[in-house]
Amino acid sequence: MPQTTTPTARPLQRYARLFALPGTRAFTAGNLIARLPMGMFSVSAVIMIAGAYGSYALAGAVTATGLAATAVVAPFTARLVDRYGQARVAVPATLVAALGQLTMMACVHVHAPAWTLFAAYAATATMPNTGGMSRARWAHLYRDDPATVHTANAFEQAADELCFMLGPVLAAFLCAALFPEAGTLTGTVLLVAGVLLFAAQRGTEPPVTPRTGRGPRTPLRTPGMPALLAVFLATGAVFGSMEVVTLAFVDGPSAGVVLALQAAGSCMAGLAYGSMAAPAGGARRRLLACLAAMTALMSLPLLAAAGTGSLLALAGALLLAGMATAPTMVTGMTLVQRLTPAGQLNEGMTLAVTALLGGIAAGSATGGWTIEHAGATTAYTVPLASAGLALLLALASNRR
Repeated sequence: MPQTTTPTARPLQRYARLFALPGTRAFTAGNLIARLPMGMFSVSAVIMIAGAYGSYALAGAVTATGLAATAVVAPFTARLVDRYGQARVAVPATLVAALGQLTMMACVHVHAPAWTLFAAYAATATMPNTGGMSRARWAHLYRDDPATVHTANAFEQAADELCFMLGPVLAAFLCAALFPEAGTLTGTVLLVAGVLLFAAQRGTEPPVTPRTGRGPRTPLRTPGMPALLAVFLATGAVFGSMEVVTLAFVDGPSAGVVLALQAAGSCMAGLAYGSMAAPAGGARRRLLACLAAMTALMSLPLLAAAGTGSLLALAGALLLAGMATAPTMVTGMTLVQRLTPAGQLNEGMTLAVTALLGGIAAGSATGGWTIEHAGATTAYTVPLASAGLALLLALASNRR
């Protein structure tokens, strides 16, 4: 096992050291290829369905159905990964999800009845949580080196932000430049190729931990986990509401660029956070500090929108607001890893992602309702209030 990272190590050396072990570069490359489509599929589906059926309501309902199905199925897929291994489960689960994407694409192409779109997109819910599997590999490889696990979690969060920043742009370009189904087709090919490459790296795969019958059957029953998932739920509402409110406020082709600045700020902050030694103090205390910073920074878009109405000011505010996102998520995932029982790590992290997705959906709905009834400027109070709620939930959890 590699030696423990010292606080005097140069920032870039911390990231270079992640890939010193054999197989780490290959599984990271596969994971990034597989993760990029996560930011492509929903945008591609909306463009493809709305163009063929002339209804954004139908497109939104289909993608929402897929999100709901994923929230139900993903934890069970992750449980199978923990029980039987990443390669044995991820590959067939990915093939089923790819078949669902291709079926939906074919249904849209022949203008099949609307119910077929819902059925096909629901089948994509078996898509494995590749980000969670990658974090599980880092946690296994550097299980005796918490400082390097901290750097790995920061790297993974930055990768998430990068993929969700580039994925929608790539999908929109492919659908517009080639044909409406091009985004879905390209995303499906990338997903299958990436998972196959990732699963082929058996040397870095965490071993399956035999179930002894002791302890909770699911991480949901682990003390502290439900409260932490509630924090993730509220944090997801920050992301979901910020996206829909900004799209409504900007209302133009520059909306995507403005939103990308928030992801860019998070990506930069995540890389900087991971390049430092793990901050002193417990992870719970660090999470409180990160949530407090997020709450404070989420006031900036509201101030920019209400005080100036300037698009340039809003862009700068979103860049700064995004800088609290990655440190919050890195610290939260670190807590998930510490709370989750041995042999259930994939399920634990998938539950966290599921809570985030649920929060994103709730935040989008709340933000949309507020826009309709109070206007886009006032709706910037929703992400601010969601961040404050996440902070209050974390404080309440710590007191208990």
